[in-house]
Amino acid sequence: MNEALRIRVQNDLEEYLSPEQISGRLRHDFPDDPEMQVSHGAIYQSLYVRSRGRLKRELVKKLRTGRTLRKSKHSTETHRGRIKDITLIAERPPEAADRALHGNWEGDLIIGKDHKTAIGTVVERKTGYLILVHLTPGCNRVDAVHGGLIRKMVDLPDPLRRTLTWDQGFEMHRNKEVTIESDLAINFCDPHSRWQRPTNENTNGLLRRYFPQATDLSVYSRGDLDYVSWEMNDGLRKRLDYLQPNEMIETLLMS
Repeated sequence: MNEALRIRVQNDLEEYLSPEQISGRLRHDFPDDPEMQVSHGAIYQSLYVRSRGRLKRELVKKLRTGRTLRKSKHSTETHRGRIKDITLIAERPPEAADRALHGNWEGDLIIGKDHKTAIGTVVERKTGYLILVHLTPGCNRVDAVHGGLIRKMVDLPDPLRRTLTWDQGFEMHRNKEVTIESDLAINFCDPHSRWQRPTNENTNGLLRRYFPQATDLSVYSRGDLDYVSWEMNDGLRKRLDYLQPNEMIETLLMS
């Protein structure tokens, strides 16, 4: 019945925000105005139940309808090689493990059609801030990851470069050089333990909305990846009390 609230909710749904995200952000933006707040259950009811003042039914298509399947056993794991002299996650500083400090990242690749193309994904553990790494098409993947990571990470302020946690994938064979050139300590997960970098795994699932399975990822330019990362970082996060990663990073940089 509140037209301003209905318009706000519809606009947020058009931006692919979930009802829970919308409800949480409204409480954050209008703490003293209960007329501009609504529960996520009421939003779902308005979408699915015919009632006066209901939301547009076509907005149902904007809802997230399930989790993306994990990578199959035939993904990049089958092509992983052993990396010598690595530092395991058990040696990662305690403040990185409990998200006490910013500047600790988790990374991996999302793989494209026929395992021939890939995009690097790096996520900051405390804020959920995402960086997408463009890998030069036609370049050896080890060299592409090395060059792409350095290109992105060296531009970060020193306080945002502490650690990077990665799977034991062959693409990180030049990890020592990445550490030296970007001043970023790299820790590796235990074998077959993707759960040790949960922020990255969850983010990669969300990214499949932009980069579906079996897609040729080489068609995306650096500009395309920058746009996707910006849009992801502009989204609301429940664990951040419905703030955006962009907002969190901006606050950190200004402090």
